[in-house]
Amino acid sequence: MLYYIFDWFKEIGVRVPGSALFQFITSRVLMAVILSLVISAVFGKKLIQTLRKMQVGETVRDLGLAGEQQKKGTPTMGGIIIILAILIPTLLLADLEKAYVRLMIFATIWLGIVGFIDDYLKLRAKKIAQQQGIAYKKGDKDGLAGWFKVLGQVVLGVVVAAVLLFNENTKVWREYESSETSLPANVKKVSLDGNPKYFVEANEPITTIPFVKSHEFNYSKLLPESIREYSWVLYMVIVIFIITAVSNGANITDGIDGLATGTSALIGVCLGIFAYASGNLRLAEYLNIMYIPNLGELSIFIGAMIGACVGFLWYNAYPAQVFMGDTGSLTLGGIIAALAIIVRKELLIPIFCGVFLVEVLSVTLQVSYFKYTKKKYGEGRRIFLMSPLHHHYQKLGYHESKIVTRFWIVTILCVVFSIVTMKIR
Repeated sequence: MLYYIFDWFKEIGVRVPGSALFQFITSRVLMAVILSLVISAVFGKKLIQTLRKMQVGETVRDLGLAGEQQKKGTPTMGGIIIILAILIPTLLLADLEKAYVRLMIFATIWLGIVGFIDDYLKLRAKKIAQQQGIAYKKGDKDGLAGWFKVLGQVVLGVVVAAVLLFNENTKVWREYESSETSLPANVKKVSLDGNPKYFVEANEPITTIPFVKSHEFNYSKLLPESIREYSWVLYMVIVIFIITAVSNGANITDGIDGLATGTSALIGVCLGIFAYASGNLRLAEYLNIMYIPNLGELSIFIGAMIGACVGFLWYNAYPAQVFMGDTGSLTLGGIIAALAIIVRKELLIPIFCGVFLVEVLSVTLQVSYFKYTKKKYGEGRRIFLMSPLHHHYQKLGYHESKIVTRFWIVTILCVVFSIVTMKIR
């Protein structure tokens, strides 16, 4: 909104002090980070107090972990803070006419609603149990059914894939080489440092393959030529899988104070660099990466996301004063997945989302091995002392803060390595 107000002042010739800042993406990104920090840090405290008054407290299962009973009654649904701190700066500072910005606003609101309903149903079940004098145990089927949460993620996947494939404002530019004098209508001629360059503009299901010189890959090549016209179906399935996997990965990672929040902020920095580089033609040409027009504006949304996570971490760090709940974890995971797909870096997700991946794998391996050994030996055996992996280290006696800090360090290494892949091929 502020972006349009200052733009209108510029059109009518009215000079407003500081209006020049709104002409540059970098300035608006910094303002988005600062504003989201202020919203999450200042107004977050008031929301926490409101949640306490509403008795929106966390129920803790007895898992035999150190300090777990101290978390009992800690307000949950704090993801509302993150969502507001993302949306308000984006609405104020970003160009809302850009398709990518609108898509991410939808993704944030949509998964926020799904996560909020899940948290609300759990809290309602807890209150009903208390009123009836029944012992409430976390883990009962009291939230949204698993299939309903997956349905919400599927809807987001379909929307993201459809926008990238069929919206006229989400076309990517790929270098075009031809000796023909007459160029097709979808080929753009651009002069870079006096040298003419030709780019073909199209909506295609393409991605970037890391470490490979010819690093662009079209998903349609996975299908026989006779049915490649239906490659959009394959692309939707791939996008749905990625969004579901990353969203659930973030949800599983949100098990100890500050882990998912800090990890998401670091991943946001990585995605912000990808978005800024791919949205700048000269930088994209220099790095020899895919140029995606109109992508630079998405950096404002990502800046708001980073600021929101860091601000929320003020209250979510050990000992946590608030938990994000599914309202926050499902939303952050979906945002990260959608951003990775938009910047065409989804094949790097196993690297920069390495912590999410390891957490999901630890649960999958634990459950699978337990079922296998129970069927074979009549007694279930475990690979880890407890899953997800962060609980395994808690069982080994590591303090929460040490586990979280080391997982952050691992994430930093993964993020740096992912950024380096833009030049290593």
